[in-house]
Amino acid sequence: MINIPKGTKDVLPQDAYKWHYIEDTARKTAALFNMKEIRTPVFEHTELFLRGVGDTTDIVNKEMYTFKDKGDRSITLKPEGTAGAARSFIENNLGAGPLPVKMYYIIPAFRYERPQAGRLREFHQFGIEVYGAAGPDADAEVIFAASSFLEKLNIKNVKLNINSIGCKTCRARYNAELKAYLLPHLDEMCETCRARFEKNPLRILDCKEEKCKALNRGAPRIIDFLCDDCSAHFRKVQSLLTAGGLEFNIDPNIVRGLDYYTKTVFEFVSEEIGAQGTVCGGGRYDGLIEELGGNPTPAVGFAAGIERLILLMENTGVAFPEEQGPQVFVAGMDEDSRIEAFRLVCALRREGISAECDHTGRSLKAQFKYADKIGARHVIAIGGNELESGECNVKRMADGNVTPAKISEICAYFKEME
Repeated sequence: MINIPKGTKDVLPQDAYKWHYIEDTARKTAALFNMKEIRTPVFEHTELFLRGVGDTTDIVNKEMYTFKDKGDRSITLKPEGTAGAARSFIENNLGAGPLPVKMYYIIPAFRYERPQAGRLREFHQFGIEVYGAAGPDADAEVIFAASSFLEKLNIKNVKLNINSIGCKTCRARYNAELKAYLLPHLDEMCETCRARFEKNPLRILDCKEEKCKALNRGAPRIIDFLCDDCSAHFRKVQSLLTAGGLEFNIDPNIVRGLDYYTKTVFEFVSEEIGAQGTVCGGGRYDGLIEELGGNPTPAVGFAAGIERLILLMENTGVAFPEEQGPQVFVAGMDEDSRIEAFRLVCALRREGISAECDHTGRSLKAQFKYADKIGARHVIAIGGNELESGECNVKRMADGNVTPAKISEICAYFKEME
């Protein structure tokens, strides 16, 4: 027997309705905010992630699924959605149209890391991207879109944490202060953080190692080093969130795990899914398009992990609206009536009515049991008498109520129920 690869998970037919619910909610939320869907390839040239995500990130250093194709090109399964969307924005000249360009995606992504609750090697994300809007109102709108999505899923007790990590100007000042603070403790840090010290000390604040987290608690705060422009931007974001009635906490330790972030960063976190408490996160990345070879274009967005959302909803008892079974099951008693049952099912489906019949030769009693198991709302039994009279009985499974109906008018009978 060949087993599923480690860190991946089947979505079984009986569980798919949970995914449908979250994906449908994502699309409805995106439509409320005038977001249009973008679909990018599941793999990209490796250089895209080296330049976009950043070579100091764990994703690039440790987690990417990278391989050579038959043309000896380095290809990577996408570990996140923003870099591919940004590449498409540039390549398809989307900036030439009306701005801002507001997009969303629902994607699989791949990272080679230790599987744990809410974190797999193949996972799925709902994300939003807004290109061409530099103001803090765009940051606030994206945060409200994330909040609206979680609210529509009926997810509660999720806290919004925000921070600003400034621009290149204030980042340079802060990095100097941070390195001065960390230098005496360099030998106490994990190997990864020691490597980050020279290249990108800000990333040290994102370390999950306990010894590094303890050191980081006394580190200087980047919000104390913001330039006037970044400080004003952050204050306006806060005022807009307050105006919209969204509560938040300022968490100076949020830096996010990707190098492209600037200014506003945010996370929606929960304590219901263990150590991996972030269910949605994002921020602004004004330098990304230019870094990838496009014209300077401000950008902001977020991504939410679907597996984590399902885990959170299950852990907190949030109900998923289950998909309904077929509107009608047509049971046949013998060879001729089975043919008529199949004909009726075909006619019902052509009229947009979900219908099912038996395909395994079950007895009439077994067909009724099967209809109940698959959640059929009505059952029609067809036999010799029904074929001769042209009439049948429609049984409503919820209460056993039986209503006579003409077989020739069965489609109209169920259309009237809609």
